[in-house]
Amino acid sequence: MILKIENVTKNFGGVSAIKETSFGVAPKEIFGLIGPNGAGKTTMFNIITGNYEPSSGSVIFRNEVLNGLKPHHIVRKGIARTFQNIRLFSSMSVLDNVLIGFDFQARYGFLESIIRFPRFISEEKRIKTRSMEILDYFGMGHFAHEKAVDLSYGQQRKVEIARALATNPELLLLDEPAAGMNPSETEELGELIKKARVDFDLTVLVIEHDMKFVNQLCDKVLVLDYGKTIFEGKPADAICDPEVIAAYLGDFHND
Repeated sequence: MILKIENVTKNFGGVSAIKETSFGVAPKEIFGLIGPNGAGKTTMFNIITGNYEPSSGSVIFRNEVLNGLKPHHIVRKGIARTFQNIRLFSSMSVLDNVLIGFDFQARYGFLESIIRFPRFISEEKRIKTRSMEILDYFGMGHFAHEKAVDLSYGQQRKVEIARALATNPELLLLDEPAAGMNPSETEELGELIKKARVDFDLTVLVIEHDMKFVNQLCDKVLVLDYGKTIFEGKPADAICDPEVIAAYLGDFHND
């Protein structure tokens, strides 16, 4: 397993947002983390990425315990994420937003960037070229010099994913990537994520409420309810599981 969550609990005061949860994600797998609002999904993302420290248990990535590491250190380990609420720099260009992702792997120091040594100039050119390649991959290259704020919601989502990929991750965490998209945009995004898994050599962990999208995209899912695991397995089996239906799928099963 590239990622292992071992008996993780997260308490906020007297409330347990995550309760002794364990699961593993295999290399190159697209793994869905689903459940009703308040189930603990984003809390789990925040634990994996170092924004929260688990109250107990361990987060293990490539056989290394991540507990106690700061978020920027975890990015350097090879984990990137997007957010439920898009966090682009709205007044900056699309290209500049993606370039920010490369700050974590730039091969020059602060002094070199001030004096603009040849290595800085060469590295800056490499990074810009690679940023444009990623934008072109997502069909966003022709928006490179537009301000992020001027893009549609779906386009901003693509730019946020492109910026995450600029950090050169092995594990990509996507928090509700299809939120706000229409059905055709959602289907296109799902196909693009599956293609990116191969082309960028990725493992993907995704939070999503759209069960049709989850079924299309994910190899496996874990269902949380009030911080506890109630199901782990194939997406199609989750839809038919009585405990999952009772927890949050409701009428979806009967539609």
